[in-house]
Amino acid sequence: MWSEGATVSKPLWNGLVPERLSSSSATSCALPPRFEAVRDARRFTRSTLHHWGLEGILDGVELVASELVTNALRYAVPDMAPNLPPEAPAEAPVLLSLVRWSTRVVCAVRDPSSHGPITRMADFVAESGRGLHLVESFSETWGWHPIGGAGKVVWALFQLPEKTPESDRP
Repeated sequence: MWSEGATVSKPLWNGLVPERLSSSSATSCALPPRFEAVRDARRFTRSTLHHWGLEGILDGVELVASELVTNALRYAVPDMAPNLPPEAPAEAPVLLSLVRWSTRVVCAVRDPSSHGPITRMADFVAESGRGLHLVESFSETWGWHPIGGAGKVVWALFQLPEKTPESDRP
């Protein structure tokens, strides 16, 4: 792993976005235990990356964010209640964070389960079970860290496109 990789993932071990980063470099979105939260995660990711001017990696990060949030809701939230009415109050047990570093973007999802994600045997005909394969395909690398008995963070790294002199021209 490159030297920046350890720097990027270390704050995620605690499930926190580093406080020293400005709000223009890091942002988080709390998500309730409803499958509609996946749509909200995609919107949040799209809006953030558009604001950061990172349209070149938008589709991949958006897909990975939705896969990680889906997995958190499906496997890590103990009382997932998809039948709750939309107006019912719900705690937000899932936290989606996006962090922009000098050469990478981290997409991290914190959830209340301390059990790590399990990659299934690839079955590309099945309706489910491909999420982590997609995460691996679209990100540079991914991983997870337990958070001291209080859940885990699953993260994925994306390399920023290199700027070329041509891309700086009007």
